[in-house]
Amino acid sequence: MTVSPCPAHSFVYNRELYQFLLEQERNGIKSNCTQIVNISLEIDLVDPLVVFDHLAQPNQLNFYWENQSKKEAIAALGAVAKLEIPGKDRFIKSEYFIQKCLRKITSFSQTNQPFSGPLFFCGFSFFDKNDQEDNPFPAATVFLPRWQIAVKNERCILVANTIINGGINIENILQTLWEQIERINFLGDRAPHFDFSPAKFSKQSVANPEKFKLSVLSALQTIRNNHLSKVVLADALDVRSNTHFNLFKSLSNLRQLHPNCYIFSLSNGKGQNFIGASPERLISIHNQQLITDALAGSAPRGKTPAEDAANANLLVNSEKERHEHSLVIDFITQSLCQLGLLPQVLAPRLRQLSNIQHLWTPISAIVPANVHPLKIVAQLHPTPAVAGAARDVACSEIRRYESFERGLYAAPLGWVDSNGNCEFIVGIRSALIDGDRARLYAGAGIVAGSDPDKELAEVQLKLQALLKALV
Repeated sequence: MTVSPCPAHSFVYNRELYQFLLEQERNGIKSNCTQIVNISLEIDLVDPLVVFDHLAQPNQLNFYWENQSKKEAIAALGAVAKLEIPGKDRFIKSEYFIQKCLRKITSFSQTNQPFSGPLFFCGFSFFDKNDQEDNPFPAATVFLPRWQIAVKNERCILVANTIINGGINIENILQTLWEQIERINFLGDRAPHFDFSPAKFSKQSVANPEKFKLSVLSALQTIRNNHLSKVVLADALDVRSNTHFNLFKSLSNLRQLHPNCYIFSLSNGKGQNFIGASPERLISIHNQQLITDALAGSAPRGKTPAEDAANANLLVNSEKERHEHSLVIDFITQSLCQLGLLPQVLAPRLRQLSNIQHLWTPISAIVPANVHPLKIVAQLHPTPAVAGAARDVACSEIRRYESFERGLYAAPLGWVDSNGNCEFIVGIRSALIDGDRARLYAGAGIVAGSDPDKELAEVQLKLQALLKALV
């Protein structure tokens, strides 16, 4: 076999990989004993959004993830293994699914760069069961992608996952991998392609402003009756365009408008996509070190430096906003303690975004090897930042007040690898895109002292920022 001087080409025909495939072919693996080969190699630098733009198919599961502040982005395309389920035990079943898949995976890697090896991409809905049957996403989606392109600190990693069974053809497997490398390399100096002509659209609030304010007033009465201390009420904005929304144009806009947020997109393989720019990390685990964010309490950014500083000062010194923030800190620390972790509360600070600023307190902990990341996700979701306190009562109130299904809004989305490293965000500042229709979501935390007009203004501020990116 002729070996090309190209490192990537050389790895495609790596002797160890070739011998493994040859052994599987000779053994004639039974069709009910499927294995997965995971291949990771470094390739020339390419923008994962460009790859996502050119290679993502609407009838496949896809995931896009970007964090500019960490200089990382991931595009995951297609699925060789997937789980889609509802129910209260969705997190534990997802954990078992990942562990079962890992037992079938044999990995070959040219690199030890971040995002090499198998990564599982996950999306969970806010509630474990959707009341409205037309919600396009299941309560839990977990998948191992067929192709993955990741960039971290200007280094680009291609990951391929291939199913191996009795009917394998070594040359076909290696040729498919090489052709995909060639296809991706061809995209290296290209940009996402989309029409920049402005779209015409109509919009309509799902709840309508007056109904939202009435819900806030009713929630305040429930709080005064001491049934709960906080509830997060969301509103949705339905947008209809004269042309189909361009997913990649929207993601490109989001990355430009919200460079300090997590940019994300999850497809359901049926043409719908859930996208957004979230400022809120649920958990990040790297080498057993966990970081999570208490993010609650909000104020608008100012139009001038003086106004901006004044708004920040009011936020930091607001008893109402600080109370809302402390509820989230207390919940997170107690939840981590219940899992046997020892949380450390770091110094509070401001999280300043392009159009809004939040009170922000990072919390850290060491994660024992026997605690899977999804156990922590299950314990934390939903936090008081997106549901309220007490949690069960708040969730019942959300069901009562909100006339729409939250779906993936304010729920965990992210990835986990074979070593227990992971990152999950909370799917806020988000939208469900379906052809020429989009539903935008945003919410506000209601506590004692909340003003209905100000809460409505906060929600509309968040919705308008998202609308700007979509259209």
